[in-house]
Amino acid sequence: MNVYVVMGVSGIGKTTIGEKLAEKLEIPFYDADDYHPEANVKKMSSGVALDDEDRKEWLEILAKNIKNWSENKGAVLACSALKETYRESLSKGLKDQVVFVYLHAEYELVFKRMKARKGHYFKESLLKSQFDTLEEPQSAIKVDVDQEITEIVNEVLGKIKQ
Repeated sequence: MNVYVVMGVSGIGKTTIGEKLAEKLEIPFYDADDYHPEANVKKMSSGVALDDEDRKEWLEILAKNIKNWSENKGAVLACSALKETYRESLSKGLKDQVVFVYLHAEYELVFKRMKARKGHYFKESLLKSQFDTLEEPQSAIKVDVDQEITEIVNEVLGKIKQ
């Protein structure tokens, strides 16, 4: 079964879109943030960006789960997956079962959303580092998020069915 990884920078709507997509596809939804080791959460909470070494264990945990989900009902996972190497780690051995859905927006739109966000450990000061780190995927379903949630989900569903 397919695992759809809804990816992009923090604040772009991965969780919201991912939950709605999972609901429409009738498969479970998971948020990659829930799988961060405690040290990563503490580091981000203090306003420090994660480096590749910090992300290594997290990506390994996610890859194991993706394999399990693909062997069951499939799933939707909200995950930043900013670099090509991260996406390769997540989909290792499962290239055909892992579909990346890239939520795209300009920095200004995401920054505005981040300022309005409450209760999330990710600091808006880290947004620039996410945009700097982002390597836009070449083989992903790309959707601009400057539209209504329903329109975004419908666009993703339409592209999945092609």
